[in-house]
Amino acid sequence: QVQLVQSGGGLLQAGGSLQLSCAASGRTFSMYNMGWFRQAPGKEREFVASITWGGGSTYYAESVKGRFTISRDNAKNTAYLQMNSLKPEDTAVYYCNTNIRGYDYWGQGTQVTVSS
Repeated sequence: QVQLVQSGGGLLQAGGSLQLSCAASGRTFSMYNMGWFRQAPGKEREFVASITWGGGSTYYAESVKGRFTISRDNAKNTAYLQMNSLKPEDTAVYYCNTNIRGYDYWGQGTQVTVSS
């Protein structure tokens, strides 16, 4: 069993920055890749970023490349999403995710709202 608990999020103006955190418990966090997804109103959930178990490789959606940074601290069992130069189109509920043996575990979601 894996529990992912998110923190961060909020309301801010375009051009601002925000960091999301995802704390994991229940399993050996450092063994698994982590990802962030988001879902805007009326749209399907989409991939944002992911990071391999050791942090050696990161992947980003084209829409956030160069603005968002995913990282992890295995000693703290926590993954992060640093979001800079935020745009109104980044407004969504953000979810952290890990997939263990084919099963997806999700955080509870956190709202990010960017005003123009």
